[in-house]
Amino acid sequence: MRKHPSSMMAVLAILMLILAACTGGGESPAASESEAASESAAESAAASESQAASVDFKACMVSDVGGIDDNSFNENAWKGMEDAQADLGVEVTFLESRSAEDYARNIDQHVADGCDMIVTVGYLLGDATAAAAEANPDIRFAIVDFAYDPALPNVEGLVFNTAEAAMLAGYASASWSKTGVMGTFGGINIGPGVTDFMDGFIAGANYWNEEQGADVRVLGGRDPNDSASGSFTGNFESTDDAKNLTSDMLQE
Repeated sequence: MRKHPSSMMAVLAILMLILAACTGGGESPAASESEAASESAAESAAASESQAASVDFKACMVSDVGGIDDNSFNENAWKGMEDAQADLGVEVTFLESRSAEDYARNIDQHVADGCDMIVTVGYLLGDATAAAAEANPDIRFAIVDFAYDPALPNVEGLVFNTAEAAMLAGYASASWSKTGVMGTFGGINIGPGVTDFMDGFIAGANYWNEEQGADVRVLGGRDPNDSASGSFTGNFESTDDAKNLTSDMLQE
């Protein structure tokens, strides 16, 4: 699976949320410029020598079925949690979901374990996250690649416009194509989380064609007016399914 730009935004958002929860309010008297510079240098040196001191804050993550080593959403989100532990001193832990039945169970386990913040990864955890957030208004939640409308007061939706990034990839790929034929496919046919990648990629190829008077084709493409169209493996786990679908496209 390709790495998703929203996962990097998730890392930043997670760090900001945890930092806000861990740092106290109030203002201190302003130091002189020389004092501030000295303090900054000392802090930088100390940070480079050791990790942040521990703080009383527990951040917990629930992965999707891809697990935390999926080279995508889950792995980058967990990397953000580890960075928060190193930089902010928070305690972090995770539970991996092996199936959809684990979503609510894993979230509930984190609630029972006293987590101050629970980060869930993937839009498929949307329902379970909303249910847990509504049942536990004092716990802060964040969910990667999903947002609620209307928003929930204690849930931060971490989303990114994947279609725009995918369009750039489609445009660049079309410019590099030597055969004039490209391909795209998704895991499970769910929009917009999966189909946005495909639609943006196709839009990029089409824009290249318009600009250059070319005729690059994209196999596996979707018709926006037909939700059943497009090529999909039907899952997010099987690399064999992805390999077979790729081989079929190469034969064309």
